[in-house]
Amino acid sequence: MSSRVHIGLGSNLAEPAEQLRSALQAMAQIARTELVGTSAFYTSDSLLPGQPRYTNAVAALDTGLEPLALLDALQAIENQHGRVRAERWGPRTLDLDILLFGEQLIDIPRLQVPHTQLHLRAFVLYPLAELVPADYQLADGRTLAQLLAHCPFVGLERL
Repeated sequence: MSSRVHIGLGSNLAEPAEQLRSALQAMAQIARTELVGTSAFYTSDSLLPGQPRYTNAVAALDTGLEPLALLDALQAIENQHGRVRAERWGPRTLDLDILLFGEQLIDIPRLQVPHTQLHLRAFVLYPLAELVPADYQLADGRTLAQLLAHCPFVGLERL
């Protein structure tokens, strides 16, 4: 049985758009996983001042993997792209976050789904809205439309 999973992608170092394109190709190669959709790319300001702008997107995957196995595969892709975890919200070559994992509500030390900051991040919500309908209901009961209504399209530029 497979689950529809949505992955947030972000990069602000080393040709960010190319990092995202390469990551999408790598995700398409994950065992028991199929890349079924990709949003447009967006640029956004960093959460911390003084950093380069980010390029962001959201991908939809169908996977037969369990959540932690998929997380391990995504972190391996980050590492292959030179990801360094030096500071929270610091600059990065690649960041891959599991935003939604089917209908699952996951709260374990390594993984929280829906992503805990999802409702605050226009650079995630607007690309996600390209892949799921506005009435899409998250595992915690909120709809995408409700989240979008409280998160304006500010500081984003669709590429």
